[in-house]
Amino acid sequence: MKKLTDSDLKKLLKRGVVEIINEEELIKMLQSGKPLRLKQGFDPSFTDIHMGHVVGLRKLRQFQELGHQVVLIVGDWTARIGDPSGRSATRPMLTAEQDKFNAQTYRDQFFRSVDKDKTEVRWQSGWFEKFGMEDVIRLTSKFTVAQFLAREDFAKRYAAGHPIAITELLYPLMQGYDSVVIEADVEFGGTDQVFNCMVGRELQEMVGQKPQQVFLMPLLVGTDGVQKMSKSLGNYIGVTDPPQEMYGKTMSINDEMIIPYLELLTDVPDDEIAHYSARMAEGKINPMDVKKRLAHELVREFWDVKSAEEAAEHFARTVQDKEVPEDVTVVKIGLRASVKVKVTRTLSALIADAGMAKSRSDARRLIDQKAVEIDSKIVTSDIGETEIADGSIVKVGKRRYFKVVREKS
Repeated sequence: MKKLTDSDLKKLLKRGVVEIINEEELIKMLQSGKPLRLKQGFDPSFTDIHMGHVVGLRKLRQFQELGHQVVLIVGDWTARIGDPSGRSATRPMLTAEQDKFNAQTYRDQFFRSVDKDKTEVRWQSGWFEKFGMEDVIRLTSKFTVAQFLAREDFAKRYAAGHPIAITELLYPLMQGYDSVVIEADVEFGGTDQVFNCMVGRELQEMVGQKPQQVFLMPLLVGTDGVQKMSKSLGNYIGVTDPPQEMYGKTMSINDEMIIPYLELLTDVPDDEIAHYSARMAEGKINPMDVKKRLAHELVREFWDVKSAEEAAEHFARTVQDKEVPEDVTVVKIGLRASVKVKVTRTLSALIADAGMAKSRSDARRLIDQKAVEIDSKIVTSDIGETEIADGSIVKVGKRRYFKVVREKS
């Protein structure tokens, strides 16, 4: 175990931390020299990990560097229920096949942020698949419905007359039981996980274990600047996003989010971040310049320095200077002439077929937001037949382009 310094404590317990339950006890545990078992769970509700997940993983890596053991729980059973934290409605249950596929992408990507050799990955199915009805009854008998309805999101939904599935009441119990199985010393989670983490503490005490400490971190706001980062909301930056896309998404965030992103997602020193914050507040530095530093740091972290530099150059050329990238995607369609003609497809269909939007409805949304241009002219409606020319450049959003060319017969 590495000897703990005051600098280590400050880095661990202050930066990117909202609350620790119980901080005094945790400090004693850290100073004891005993390796701690540090738990965080991830529900594979969707494929791939995003920067919101990285907040916790980075903190866990800091503990790893001091010699502590990280235990990552793949919530392949709780994902089938769906944690309702912060949501106003019941979440759809995943099938076992969806769950397994999503979970594998998580497992493959954990090690982009934490040290594989110092990480234990456990799947909930390792213990919950062996659960029988007697085990379920024994677990549910330890808490009352009133205790669970006191949880903020449940209370709001109950008061509003919105449905709460019985399976959802099982979620905190299952997450808490994970702590019992792995004998967690500390559980890490976002501020929306405090109830679930506290259930883990109580269950551990009930079975004679020392209750885990709870380490709460802020929720990372997504690129929309409003809601927490989520793949279901489309406001995320994925850890496997290509360098140019990762850089571009980062450059799209609000100026108010620059400092929190630097604090939570990078190793930029505290004094340097404070300098940036003060200079921006005084109007003595352009926020875009600080945002470029942030985007470079993220791409370098998840790819490499060369990719970060190339992404920065690509952004400057295509977004700031509004040049069309040299490697623009080419889409061949059956134009009947080399002059401007009508294509018998809606523009949304053309965009979706070119792979520039997730679906036609997503493409229509972009058109409605005036985020689509044909030859530098904003398109205002998804017309039934698109008037376009051979060689036209279609720009979708800030960073996606494709060129339409006539398919030779």
